[in-house]
Amino acid sequence: MARIQYFVAASLDGFIATPTDDLAWLLQFDGFEGGAESYDAFRAGVGSIVMGGSTYEWLIEHEPDTWPYPDTPSYVFTRHEHRAQQGADITFVRGDVAEFIDDFRGAAGGANIWVVGGGNLAAQFAAAGLLDEIILSVIPVVLGDGKRLLPLQGPTPVLELSGSRTMGRGIVELRYLLGTAAEGVAG
Repeated sequence: MARIQYFVAASLDGFIATPTDDLAWLLQFDGFEGGAESYDAFRAGVGSIVMGGSTYEWLIEHEPDTWPYPDTPSYVFTRHEHRAQQGADITFVRGDVAEFIDDFRGAAGGANIWVVGGGNLAAQFAAAGLLDEIILSVIPVVLGDGKRLLPLQGPTPVLELSGSRTMGRGIVELRYLLGTAAEGVAG
């Protein structure tokens, strides 16, 4: 069954970006052993993408001439007016994530849905009981402050470790199932 997945990298202390959305700490690890293979295998199962407005703005600022997901329907949650890059299949939305879940699933065509980021958007999916899996690459850096991995209010949903592996440069990839996806494995 198709899953809603949060494929993400975070510092050892649980941050996905600095307070100013700087990712230099992460980008210095580009090309680590096993990283491209993990990403390519993950992306092969993705049918639609969902991201927050800050993530979209970061992509547009840092990759202004190239939309990194040209063949994948993408949804951007934002309160601001944006223009989609030419040739990109992007829909801008506002509101509760549950309100659009049928759209995401329809666009995915039976494949997985990738919550690209940020952490606040992933937390909304988790709080609504819609996030099935977190695929987390733990980067061996301590930031001390920044944008949190999954800023939920209160206790986290049930998490079940479904896999782990060590990759190059001390990076560890952890796979967690949440909620009913985790209960299906445990039961």
